Amino acid sequence: MFDVVIVGGGPAGMAAALTLGRSHRLVLLLDAGEGRNAPAEAVHNFLTRDGTPPAELRKLGREELSAYPAVQIRAETVTGIHIVDEGGFQLDLSDGGTANSRRLLLATGLVDELPGPRGVEALWGRSAFHCPYCHGYECTGKPVAVIGAEPARVRLALQLSRFAADVALCTGGEPLDPALRAKLESNGVTVRCEAITRMEATGDRLEQIVFESGRPLSRDAVFIVNVPRQRSDLAIRLGCTSFADGCVEVNEFGQTSVPGVYAAGDMARRATVPMPLAAVIAAAASGTVAGSVIDQDLLCADFDLPNPLARAKG
Repeated sequence: MFDVVIVGGGPAGMAAALTLGRSHRLVLLLDAGEGRNAPAEAVHNFLTRDGTPPAELRKLGREELSAYPAVQIRAETVTGIHIVDEGGFQLDLSDGGTANSRRLLLATGLVDELPGPRGVEALWGRSAFHCPYCHGYECTGKPVAVIGAEPARVRLALQLSRFAADVALCTGGEPLDPALRAKLESNGVTVRCEAITRMEATGDRLEQIVFESGRPLSRDAVFIVNVPRQRSDLAIRLGCTSFADGCVEVNEFGQTSVPGVYAAGDMARRATVPMPLAAVIAAAASGTVAGSVIDQDLLCADFDLPNPLARAKG
């Protein structure tokens, strides 16, 4: 019987395992492989680790966890999950075995669907991005494009104009509100409303955006609209409450609507947060919080103490 099984070995899962391992909680960390940021060249906006390749960050995390004998790491996936009547969870694993735990932390993360334009898949994480805080600084002094016509895309184009050499908003054939167009052009942002045919590149480096009509647009980077999806359906199978965008609903302590089940990282968010947070350091912080709360939860159960962090019922 493990105190906690953590499903997902990214920054959130490893940070929780570190907190719990340092608390002498018996932990099983299940890590199926590469995370969401694997295509990126580097992790950014992470204090002391800015510019570290994602695989290197994962390697460093595992090395740190190896110092704590209470933490076991297995390269397994969960094929079945059951809530045990007397409390706790039983997980069926891909190697044919099972694991039992008192508490469960989901840190399975998200995957990104890339609806277009054609050719963007090969550029993802290298010269096609979605987050200005993760990759915006690296576009300093470069010509960039933002795809989309919604107000949020206009806001992103204006944000990037502070440091990019030249910014263009490409609506992909969608009309643009005249007032927004005037705001963009008055701040030096080019607007292209033609439908986009494809991205042309050398390897994973964008060279130009090709339209159905008009001249191609030479660019070094493009910010696209990605569609994040849950990597795993475990939260659904457990009956955890989710938002319309698929994110698992948690409170400020990482607790889901199902007793004993916690969630951390970009797969989960609070109701007051309008979108999943993509920052690696935010995922790690949420794992640390969830690990601490789980330890307190188990402490109260072990000694029959009132739990000040218990999720309110109803």
